[in-house]
Amino acid sequence: MNQVPAVRLNNGTSMPQLGYGVWQVPDADAKEAVGTALEAGYRSVDTAAVYGNERGTGKALAASGVPREELFVTTKLWNSSRFRWGRDETLRAFDDSLGKLRLDYVDLYLIHWPRPVRDDFVEIWKTFEEIAASGRARAVGVSNFRPEDLERLRAESPLVPAVNQIELHPLFPQAGLRSLHASLGIATEAWSPLGQGKELLGLPAVVSVAAKHGRSAAQVVLRWHLQLGNVVIPKSVTPSRIRENLDVFGFELDAEDLAALDALGAGGHRIGPDPAVFDN
Repeated sequence: MNQVPAVRLNNGTSMPQLGYGVWQVPDADAKEAVGTALEAGYRSVDTAAVYGNERGTGKALAASGVPREELFVTTKLWNSSRFRWGRDETLRAFDDSLGKLRLDYVDLYLIHWPRPVRDDFVEIWKTFEEIAASGRARAVGVSNFRPEDLERLRAESPLVPAVNQIELHPLFPQAGLRSLHASLGIATEAWSPLGQGKELLGLPAVVSVAAKHGRSAAQVVLRWHLQLGNVVIPKSVTPSRIRENLDVFGFELDAEDLAALDALGAGGHRIGPDPAVFDN
C-alpha cells in the first residue's frame, strides 16, 4: 500500500493528503467504487448530500473491514431550498447524512457553498461550531468560500474552518486564495483536481512532463497538487485509474516541471460555478 502523507488540520486532526472523491458516482455504483478504492489503499473518502450516494458509500465503508479509526470520511451540507437556513435545518441535514453513511461521526463536515445572496452561512457556521463541539464531526470546514466569505466568518466566529475545498487545478490555480488559507491556517483541498480531464491532460506541457517521468498525465497533475501542499480527491470508477491515481509517491517534479504546469494558470480558467452567484 502507498503511504499517503497526512496534513495536520488546525484543530490537530490528521487528514490524508490524497483521498477518493465520489462526485457523479451513482448510489447504486458507490459501494463497488468505494470498495475498490479502499482495497487499493485509499483511506479518505469524500462525498456530499447532494451527490446522492451517501448510502452506497456507507455500505462500502461498513463492508470494507477497515477499522473506523483508519478512515477519514467527509460529507457536505447541501442548503438547497431557497430560504435562509438555521440551526434546526442544519442539524436535521447532518443527522440525515450520518444515518445514510451508517456512522456515529464524520471526520470532516463542510458547508458545500456559501450562497452569499442568502446571507445565512454565518448562522449555519454557528451550528457547525455546535456539531464540532459535540464530537460528531472531528473537524468542520467550508467549500467554495471566497476570501470575503472567509473574512466574514473570521469576524463573526472564533472557529476557523479547518478546510476550504475549492475548484483548483493547473488551469485555475487560485494562488491568492491558497495564500490566504496559509495565513489563516486553513487547509486547501482541491475538487476537480484534474480539471475536465482531456482538456487539461492533453495539453503539450502536461504531456511533456508526463513523458519525462514515465508517468501518466493525471499522475503528474496530482503530483503538482501534492507538492503545492493541496489535499486532492480525484474521482474515477475505473479500477485501474483508481489505483493509478494513488501511485503518485514514487517520483517528484523538479522546478522546471512545476514552472511548466504553473504557467498553464495564467488565464484563470474556471470550469465550475462562480461562488459569488451560485444559488440553487
